[in-house]
Amino acid sequence: MKILGIGVDIIDNKRIKQSIKNNKFKSRIYSNKELKLSQKTKNKVAFFSKRFAAKEAFSKALGTGFSSNLNFKDIEITNDKKGMPRYAENKKIIKIVKQKYKIKKFKSFLSISDEKDYSTAFAIIQSI
Repeated sequence: MKILGIGVDIIDNKRIKQSIKNNKFKSRIYSNKELKLSQKTKNKVAFFSKRFAAKEAFSKALGTGFSSNLNFKDIEITNDKKGMPRYAENKKIIKIVKQKYKIKKFKSFLSISDEKDYSTAFAIIQSI
């Protein structure tokens, strides 16, 4: 196993608080599943801020940023049964990672956290 990429991001929650008032912003950045999940949470700013940071962190771990046909909505954050955040695997992400690193299998790891003013995320992409 080898670490292929590491990414970190921090965001000012005020920026997201303002941005999520715009439905076009939300539909451009967040998947339908994420938008549906947001309806179940009380703290919408923290929910969206952490996911925004997680998407940025993943793009940095990938080393491409949002280019090469990679969009924010392509990176989806879900939670396991215990609530641990993780990156959802989809065909597009799998294809991009496999092509970029010339590997057959990989695993991604995500840690997210927030405080009153800031949210942060840390991402790792590892070959298996």
